[in-house]
Amino acid sequence: MATPEAVSDSVLYRELLKEHHRLTPIVETYRTYLSARKDAEDAEMLASDPTSDPELRAFAALEAEEKRLECDALTERLRLLLLPRDENDDRNVIMEIRAGAGGEEAALFAADLYRMYRMYADGLGLSFELLGVNETELGGFREVSFRISGEGCYARFKFESGVHRVQRVPVTESQGRIQTSTVTVAVLPEAEEVEVAIAPSELSIESVKSSGAGGQHINKTESAVRILHIPTGIVVFCQTQRSQLQNKEAALRMLRTKLYDIKREEQDTKRAADRKSQVGTGDRSEKIRTYNYPQGRITDHRISLSLFNLEAFLNGNIGGMIDALIRADTAERLKRQTI
Repeated sequence: MATPEAVSDSVLYRELLKEHHRLTPIVETYRTYLSARKDAEDAEMLASDPTSDPELRAFAALEAEEKRLECDALTERLRLLLLPRDENDDRNVIMEIRAGAGGEEAALFAADLYRMYRMYADGLGLSFELLGVNETELGGFREVSFRISGEGCYARFKFESGVHRVQRVPVTESQGRIQTSTVTVAVLPEAEEVEVAIAPSELSIESVKSSGAGGQHINKTESAVRILHIPTGIVVFCQTQRSQLQNKEAALRMLRTKLYDIKREEQDTKRAADRKSQVGTGDRSEKIRTYNYPQGRITDHRISLSLFNLEAFLNGNIGGMIDALIRADTAERLKRQTI
């Protein structure tokens, strides 16, 4: 990091800084382990010395046992730290929520999930930025996209990708019948500008009027931007920023992220056998969770975990579920490492 080559190259320096941040806890834990092992060996030597005072030997034996237990704990911590990391874990995320089966009720639940993730991000002190939204007359979202930024974002949100199912009585239902609706959530690790090169000739950019039912999220001027990436046919749209330039920058950020996600999916396909044993972080057709309002229950089908705090959960108290998913994924990877 102190070499002239690194100091003069901001991209290289940033990568080295990330690597230093990743390696520091491993190195510090290993140094602590070496110190504890040395202390254990010294204590064992003293405890087995027949010329030493009996009381001192007894004390040394206790210390040796404590240090051995400390070494065992540090060894387990090192195993966790040395697990192969998802290279995207520290990235910011762009999330997209889309109403699926269920019409207006699905759109209303999409808005509920958007609020849930926003409150969770706020609780973690993460930055939240709305990028685009298509609202319905009843206040639901046909689709909404937003960016969450801060340390370890992707690591916390990546398990949310998939189909979320809701079972409740819709506000539009006069007979009190329970309806099942679905919403799709996509969590994309945000791409850096230097990682995805986009030639201007590959883009078709137009300014358009904002769409939707109105409200605080919608600009009334023709400052919204729609970008078509000609080679792939991907279309991105941003309407929530204050100016056309800001909307264009946000739209390009979304486009780079989508293109990076395509590359990532291609790599994951090559490693498909390995991914089959994972908790699941990418298949958007996978039904991952059910929100059952009559029972006040949330069930994550990947780890067969049910919680009965639906109201608090939808108010952003989702950390317990995410922690359980991270633990399950870590346990699975540890098992494969042992094998």
